[in-house]
Amino acid sequence: MNNSTILVIGACGQIGSELVLKLRNVYGNNKVIASDIKEGYNELMQGGVFEILDATYKNSILNIIKKHNVSEVYLMAAMVSVVAEKYPHRAWDLNMNSLMYVLELAQEGHLKKVFWPSSIAVFGKSTPTINTPQVTISEPSTVYGISKLAGERWCAYYKTKYGIDVRSVRYPGIISWKTPPGGGTTDYAVEIYHKALEDGAYDCFLSEDTRLPMMYMDDAIDATINLMEAEVPEDFVSYNISAVNFTPKEIAESIKKHIADFKITYTPDFRQKIADSWPQSIDDSQAIKDWGWKPKFDLEKMTQVMLQNLKNN
Repeated sequence: MNNSTILVIGACGQIGSELVLKLRNVYGNNKVIASDIKEGYNELMQGGVFEILDATYKNSILNIIKKHNVSEVYLMAAMVSVVAEKYPHRAWDLNMNSLMYVLELAQEGHLKKVFWPSSIAVFGKSTPTINTPQVTISEPSTVYGISKLAGERWCAYYKTKYGIDVRSVRYPGIISWKTPPGGGTTDYAVEIYHKALEDGAYDCFLSEDTRLPMMYMDDAIDATINLMEAEVPEDFVSYNISAVNFTPKEIAESIKKHIADFKITYTPDFRQKIADSWPQSIDDSQAIKDWGWKPKFDLEKMTQVMLQNLKNN
């Protein structure tokens, strides 16, 4: 059992908000400090300590670490793919400076362990798209992907040079009913469930045959916490993880099993170019070997849970 006090930075984001709830359930409400630049929804705010924090200021992070005797940080704050393309300098400032500050604080002895999320956005058009290997060519074409690739290298540098215990996974597209889409290229796979229930129809911004790696939120949260708890090789940082991969057409067919008259159309926009630069499937054999990674949700189970929970809420 982890007895550390944990700080989650970016706790109001898509992954951060659900990660906080699971961490509090596992370790106790008083052991998990949530923080973000703005307040979140009631369950997040009322379930434990919450701090307003701008992660682009090192002293602000340090003050909270000292105030709550924090020893582990999950740095979830980031500007994702579509939004980052609109505001590249702001995205770089948030995505990179926040990571550098946390790594520096760990180097200075204020932290024992760090989690930082990478992404399949580190890959590019020159990367093998089928069963993308753990170690391969990485030539990202987006601001988000560039920041994630640079972040992986900084994490590896601090781990090798200073012995910092920093761990990471390359998230695929994440799907959840609890939080709305947050500006990512894979967000169609969240929007489609909302529109299926609200309108019975959806106009997808990707083509029908665009295959991308995806993961249900529960699997993403389990992967994150399991990696942080595992004994892993000291020289390894960012792991490929995989669960399912599908196209917009395939997810639509899955929905039609529950909503027979659901209709989908396709109007690809600028996000198509981003999606085309990403893998179609991921080789996660290294994560399976090193810490026993195994997802629980396939497409059919995910669709059932998404539709059921969206109806109830």
